[in-house]
Amino acid sequence: MFEGKPEPQCLEVELGPRSYPVYIRAGCLKHLGKLIIQAGLGPKGLLVTNTTVADYYATLTQSSLEQAGLQVRSVAIPDGEAYKNLEWASRLYDAALEAQLDRRSPVIALGGGVIGDLAGFVAATYLRGVPLVQVPTTLLAQVDSSVGGKVAVNHIQGKNLIGSFYQPSLVVIDPHILKTLPARELIAGLAEVIKYGVIWDAEFFAFLEEKVEKALVLSMEVIEPIIARCCAIKAEIVKLDEREEGIRTLLNFGHTVGHAVETLTHYQVYRHGEAVALGMLAAGWIALELGRWSLSEFQRLRELLQRTGLPLHVPGADPRKLQELMVHDKKNLQGALRWVLPRSLGQAEINRQVPEELVRRALEKLVS
Repeated sequence: MFEGKPEPQCLEVELGPRSYPVYIRAGCLKHLGKLIIQAGLGPKGLLVTNTTVADYYATLTQSSLEQAGLQVRSVAIPDGEAYKNLEWASRLYDAALEAQLDRRSPVIALGGGVIGDLAGFVAATYLRGVPLVQVPTTLLAQVDSSVGGKVAVNHIQGKNLIGSFYQPSLVVIDPHILKTLPARELIAGLAEVIKYGVIWDAEFFAFLEEKVEKALVLSMEVIEPIIARCCAIKAEIVKLDEREEGIRTLLNFGHTVGHAVETLTHYQVYRHGEAVALGMLAAGWIALELGRWSLSEFQRLRELLQRTGLPLHVPGADPRKLQELMVHDKKNLQGALRWVLPRSLGQAEINRQVPEELVRRALEKLVS
């Protein structure tokens, strides 16, 4: 049974020659430079962050890197999903060239999922690949996007349509950073946390039901085990299926509808985790209609999302437009949507045969 006991503060994502450590330790940001040197990276680097994170942590991070002997060029982009695009990737290539980075020079992503994706995409493509160091500063990035090696930028027709599988060399997670995270961002991150419980670990889901209020006030005795458990689940799944050819697709629970919601609202209305929560509700309702899981389990999911403060509806959205956008989702296979549907709490399946009429009704419920 998952009891929230602290797991090891360093776990390994086991991928043979692409394996890498994930450090989870309060206060470890000040040791970032030493950890990078210990990983055999340097002596030059490119630090990518956003203007919001820079105000809090750029000085501390830069000092840690310089004390370790690293020469680092720093670039802070505007804060927001709208800037995760090829234009800003090009600006980062310019900065890397100006800093004369070589193939041992790390790109260091200090920020949330947008920074991790954008900086990771640049690392994967600059000089055909340079080391990537993920330093996630949001809960969503700490429990999900910083681990597993999916990097991308957005296209006007959809989210993450231009990207690659590219594993980091190092992930450094400092839970204390979350103290400066806006409440809405923390809540959005908890959507991805809840996802792990639904698709993989029923006991973890029950733990979240019991401790969600403590997680919302960032009790370290709760939040650190949560981060560690999510990273451990992600590492286990990625080890089994690095390139999302099978079981890793389960991690997309809630994302089929979630990405459409983000695209429809031009990434301006909903945080990624909020959109995923909406997508989990839609997928959960479809699973209920197909007889995949019980009404009581669906209600437990809905209640936990509600207690967490996540949205349960998309008021004013056009369900037909949402359905059209889902057709362009990168998770499609041979023209068929790959739905991740819960079978019970802690178990999920991939379904490519969900009737369009059922999808439409689920979306109509979501926007009502």
